Amino acid sequence: MSPRLLAMALAPLLGLFIIALGNGFLSSLTTLRLGAAGESATTIGVVSSAYFIGLTLGALFNDRLILRIGHIRAYSSFAALIGATILLQGLFYDTTWWSVLRLINGWATVGVFLVIESWLLLAGDAKIRGRLLALYMIAFYGAGVIAQAALGEITAMGDTAPFMLAGMLATLSVLPIVILPRVSPLLEHVEPLKPRQLLGIAPTGLVGCFGSGIIIAGIYALLPLYLQRIGLDVGEVGTMMAWVILGAMLLQYPVGRWSDRKDRQDVLITLAIICTVLSLLIVALPVDTVALPVLLFLLGGGVFALYPVSVSSAADRAPADALVPMIQGLLLINSLGSALAPLGISPMMTRYGEVGLFWAFAAINLVMVGFFMWRRGKRPAPAHPAAFTASATFSPTGAELRVTEDLMHAAQEHPTLDEMEAPATSATPRNDTH
Repeated sequence: MSPRLLAMALAPLLGLFIIALGNGFLSSLTTLRLGAAGESATTIGVVSSAYFIGLTLGALFNDRLILRIGHIRAYSSFAALIGATILLQGLFYDTTWWSVLRLINGWATVGVFLVIESWLLLAGDAKIRGRLLALYMIAFYGAGVIAQAALGEITAMGDTAPFMLAGMLATLSVLPIVILPRVSPLLEHVEPLKPRQLLGIAPTGLVGCFGSGIIIAGIYALLPLYLQRIGLDVGEVGTMMAWVILGAMLLQYPVGRWSDRKDRQDVLITLAIICTVLSLLIVALPVDTVALPVLLFLLGGGVFALYPVSVSSAADRAPADALVPMIQGLLLINSLGSALAPLGISPMMTRYGEVGLFWAFAAINLVMVGFFMWRRGKRPAPAHPAAFTASATFSPTGAELRVTEDLMHAAQEHPTLDEMEAPATSATPRNDTH
């Protein structure tokens, strides 16, 4: 990577790393504090869902605000809101107000991602997006691993210290954005594909993104509660969460390379089966501090890989003019699943105890297995026009980082979005969607 490119990408990546350090342990901390206060799994699910609802709303509307006031001012505003909501959480305890604060935090967090990701898009063209994407994931997941692993030491500093530290990091993340950049990035209003269009182009991708959104949100929001209830202390909970995120970071690339050599639907079926088996093993096996991190590492790798493989599967069939809006639409479907997850899974924990979390994970993965196998029987495997691209769940703007030069060239041979939709109104149905 050239020094000029690194200089342009350094500010957003530093800002992302700093703010992700604070936000990285906040979801676990919120769940653990609610659990220690004796709140039910349903109440914890409501508070956790508020954050993901905020993420979804921000993904839909924050681009308009950024266009109106500019990137640097928008980032400063979002970071200030994140810091304020975190500090207010530490000042007083009330589940209703915590829900409001988490919703605002989610709304502001996706605004931060919008600014950072649009800056990265400005830093380089499609030829180097793969390298930028790799740096983004290292900064995002690396910060998450560090934050979770340090959770025990941070909470040992006092009841309010974690909130103070996370709020301080949110404030400090403004400095690279304000000091280092010299050019403001461009941002266009997001117009993602609607669910009906996504079903027409990529039903497998839609279901995979929705299901992975449910499980990933369940991991962030409710896995700390499970770990707390089986007797782990705060430090051990943070360590286990770090193993999950480490698996997500390290296993995406080998899974992605595997999906380049095989039919992606077969890969999705296998991943969902593996995640089902891992979930049932955690239910069936006695709590073991040696086996549990291994199982969680593998589960994190499998669950977090479902999203990018689903998107890559959809991209195999997408026309060039639909690549960006399709990926943005799939992201919003993923966000919708995340928003519904804690509300849907927490009753399982209320009814079946802490293992209800993994019963829910197993059930969701089994549903995906059934759907993927049905689609596999209905439609032939498509060719892979471009290699798999690993990714986190971005904001809609960051979805464009996935659209590399190779993928754009490969998609040129596909019919346009209008041509794909036109037969849908005729009497003859299409039989080539994936």
